[in-house]
Amino acid sequence: MTELISSSSNPLIKQVRALRERKGRDETGLFVAEGIHHVGEAIEAGWSIERLVYAPNQLTSDYARHLVDEQAWRGVRCAALTSDLFAAITEKENPQGILAILKQRHLALDELVAPHFHLGVALVSPQDPGNVGTILRTLDAVGADGLFLLDGGVDPYHPSSVRASMGTIFWKSFVQVPFEIFIKWAHKNRLRLVGTSAHASADYRTFKLHRQTAILLFGNEQKGLSQKQMKACEILLSMPMRGRVSSLNLAVATGIMLYTVMEDQASGNILGMDKT
Repeated sequence: MTELISSSSNPLIKQVRALRERKGRDETGLFVAEGIHHVGEAIEAGWSIERLVYAPNQLTSDYARHLVDEQAWRGVRCAALTSDLFAAITEKENPQGILAILKQRHLALDELVAPHFHLGVALVSPQDPGNVGTILRTLDAVGADGLFLLDGGVDPYHPSSVRASMGTIFWKSFVQVPFEIFIKWAHKNRLRLVGTSAHASADYRTFKLHRQTAILLFGNEQKGLSQKQMKACEILLSMPMRGRVSSLNLAVATGIMLYTVMEDQASGNILGMDKT
């Protein structure tokens, strides 16, 4: 069944706007995914859709129209908006005429079965939602298993995070957990922690990481890892800086490290110092 909405005072319009803020997402357990690709990925991945919102006059894609028709047939509540009203609630410069209100998922550490966990990234209190989404996208690109968000930080369901993930948020596992609990879990399951620090003596290029046991640990964008967090790592690696900058963007640094690990796996290297 499709509801026709033309008033900006409709409760659904207010709900979509409220979900742009963390308070609205935390109180309802919902979030917004916008655009044909993101909505399609959410549906294919089997996420629970609360509402499907679209602007009929903007749906020029046969695929998008099929998504709406299929979800309506399945009993998902759909709402048709005028183009102007849809544009007023979208965050995209060129809206594609479709968005979904989805239910959040919150995994526990025990749901990531350690014997089958090969490679992951842990971020301590990340501050930029775009970085979190980009890292999820990179995890998917290298075939890694999951993301750990430690000690709070940005909401992974922030619109910028969802958008930057390019739909991978619906496929890659991520867990929000305090650092202390994460460390106990990692040690219990014999997962090697590889930290990053500008003060580390080992160059990341001189180490070869075994993809089957590694979790790469990164501090947040401003402070990096604390002394306590660095001590929890088996290895600390640094990246050389030849220019005037003293650090890389978090998502860029993570991507370099992940692809290094992927190349090591392909060449059969194991964790340890390169002897060549």
